[in-house]
Amino acid sequence: MLTGVVMGEPLRRSAVAPATGAVEALRGFVSPLAEFLRRRGALVVLAFVLIHKVGDTLANLTLRLLFADLGFSNDEVAFYDVGIGFVALLAGVFSGGVVYAALGMTRAVFISLVLMAASNLSFAALAAAGHSTLGMAAAIGFENFSSGLGGVAVVAYLSALCHLRFTATQYALLSALASIAGRVLTGTTAGGLIDAMGYVQFYVLTTLVAVPGVALYGWMVQTGLATVTSADAGREGLVPGGDD
Repeated sequence: MLTGVVMGEPLRRSAVAPATGAVEALRGFVSPLAEFLRRRGALVVLAFVLIHKVGDTLANLTLRLLFADLGFSNDEVAFYDVGIGFVALLAGVFSGGVVYAALGMTRAVFISLVLMAASNLSFAALAAAGHSTLGMAAAIGFENFSSGLGGVAVVAYLSALCHLRFTATQYALLSALASIAGRVLTGTTAGGLIDAMGYVQFYVLTTLVAVPGVALYGWMVQTGLATVTSADAGREGLVPGGDD
């Protein structure tokens, strides 16, 4: 230690990072977006990314209101939501990996979309049952299992859509787009819908809202857009509307 005090620290070799101006920063945003939009079916894929989680987000962001109105205590919410929910989430993540490995990305995504839509019905059943700890455990378990399984498949799909040169920016844009619609609708309409319809009808509605995303992805699979756009992510020099 005395030697270090006397001699001081060794010189550090460091590279000076080039200054990044506004133009470079803008180019760093525009270039990844432009590359994505040049792909075949890009607008359809963006529409899917935008709508596929709307129903799930609407349901998840209103659960605390449901639990409070059904009279569940904070201790009950903590036990079932944090305890059982976490175990179910881990089980879903593990199952998602198994399904992905066994069936491939396309089928894994479709299955996860169906499960995430169906899981909202469990909260409609809980709302109809009232203060039921068994119903709460089942609903939270199903929801978290579906979210874990879907998280593996959907994240893998969004990652596959990203070009290697623009992975960080494109993934950030896609993941933000995936959550923005549901959050905007939740903040502006969810409370009014619950007051007007009641919880049971509201959660049934969130399931129906998820159907277009499932249907659109099914159509993308049938037409090949679900795979062709991700395949285009690895191609250089894309030409709008170009063929393989």
